[in-house]
Amino acid sequence: MILFATILIPLAFAGYVAARPAKEAKSIALVGTLAALAAAVYALTQFNWSESSQIQMRETVDWLRQLGGLGIQRGEVTEWQGGVALSVGVDSVALMLIALTALLGPICVLASYTAITERVKTYYVWLLVLQAAMTCVFASRDLVLFYIAFEFTLIPMWILINLYGSTNRRKAATKFFLYTFTGSIIALAGLVYVVWKVRGPTGVWTFDIGDLQKSAMIVLSSREQGWVLLALLCGFAVKVPLFPVHTWLPLAHTEAPTAGSVILAGVLLKLGTYALFRFAIPFVPAAAYEYAPAIAVVSIVGIVYAGLICWVQTDVKKLVAYSSVAHLGFCVLGLFAFNTTGVSGSVLYMINHGLSTGALFLLIGMMYERYHTRSMKEVGGLGSKMPVWSTFMVFFTMASVGLPGLNGFVSEFLCLIGTFQAGSWGRSPGGTGGNLGFWYAAVAGTGMIVAAMYLLYMVGKVVFGPLREPHGHHGHDEHASTLPADLTAREIGILVPLAALCLWLGVYPKPALDALKAPSAQVAETVKAGRQAAADFGKPPPPPRVLPAIQ
Repeated sequence: MILFATILIPLAFAGYVAARPAKEAKSIALVGTLAALAAAVYALTQFNWSESSQIQMRETVDWLRQLGGLGIQRGEVTEWQGGVALSVGVDSVALMLIALTALLGPICVLASYTAITERVKTYYVWLLVLQAAMTCVFASRDLVLFYIAFEFTLIPMWILINLYGSTNRRKAATKFFLYTFTGSIIALAGLVYVVWKVRGPTGVWTFDIGDLQKSAMIVLSSREQGWVLLALLCGFAVKVPLFPVHTWLPLAHTEAPTAGSVILAGVLLKLGTYALFRFAIPFVPAAAYEYAPAIAVVSIVGIVYAGLICWVQTDVKKLVAYSSVAHLGFCVLGLFAFNTTGVSGSVLYMINHGLSTGALFLLIGMMYERYHTRSMKEVGGLGSKMPVWSTFMVFFTMASVGLPGLNGFVSEFLCLIGTFQAGSWGRSPGGTGGNLGFWYAAVAGTGMIVAAMYLLYMVGKVVFGPLREPHGHHGHDEHASTLPADLTAREIGILVPLAALCLWLGVYPKPALDALKAPSAQVAETVKAGRQAAADFGKPPPPPRVLPAIQ
């Protein structure tokens, strides 16, 4: 029951926070997130990494089996086929994302200790509920359970932005909710259509994700797969977000509290990329392959476009927010290369982006608590006054730039190599034509150059040069911070684990890549099988062989 524990522990502590006095909320929330982290670490130790592509730790609790299920009576026991169940299980991809979610939980709680001073109980209750919902998304093996958790994440995040964000928080929360909810409803239509088509041959409604993955590519024609892919992209591309449905993200990031921005960058955006990995490609592999070049173009446009926008930003938080659009463009680009290198780099990028960009939002939040501004025009040269903060700022910026030896380089490089190896892009059925993979990788590579320019420019303005502080600072105004000039022990403790993981994944990524190799290869095999199934769709079965009679 370890996977259920990772989901239920934050929920149980959320209820306990609601029942206790507000002064105890922080400590209870910290204990709850640490308990969930301990459960996730235990799950990591129990997972068989030699079979990383297999669904393990499978746990099922009957829920609504009567909803389309078929009950078979065997003595006094009724065995159910199909129907809705509370079913969880993980492969290495899902488990690593659950571990990332659990790691960021206590970090977000600790980061909120001094930042949240009003409605404290409400804040920590919804923070814990959000962690439970995100964990449930990655652990779900039932489509109904997945979708409920996927949609429910909107409510806690909307509350966190709307109640605890900056001056323009209501607009940001509303835009975030409307964009993601509208897209998710369209994606639901695509998922329901898949379930309905799979039901046809058997008459049993099945919502098991594994069963749907095996059957969907067989029962859907190429045209049907195209429409289903479009519906799924409407929901999942908004969540990533991909260009041009990305406009909700910079506003949400900028207006959200620090912990909200960390969760958005670290986990919530990965719900979109994970859904593409888990549903869009396995359900409609032929359509995914056919439209992969177009999806790659959209990803590359997002990489370059967001990078150019970052170049002219003066708000540090908005700059890092737009950089997420560019980084996730690399993630989707590698995923739709459909080879082991690209998919491994894409999934690893999901982890690495959560670590380095989440840390940058933490550092910006620490600066904002002291200066109450995020403008590079008002704050600069902090290296002389905040040397510890500046050291972490340079370190995580380099990780985000993709400096060799840090985590960002490994995943970006693998995504580009995987794209370069996608040799079938742009080739006609007869085998002639150019290799679009080469040109896509070349253009996307310019995004790394642009990223280095705007991130290094930001560091140069904020960390180096003469000290600049807002007018009225030094403790003489009502907004002056009571925190010391440089980082406290609590703040350093928040950043050290993230820095250690960025360094480890940059210097020695082999264990992570080994764990992702089998699931990534499985994606390539699924696409290959899906293309063959689409080619055979509607063809009559071969006639049976008639053996000559034996004389």
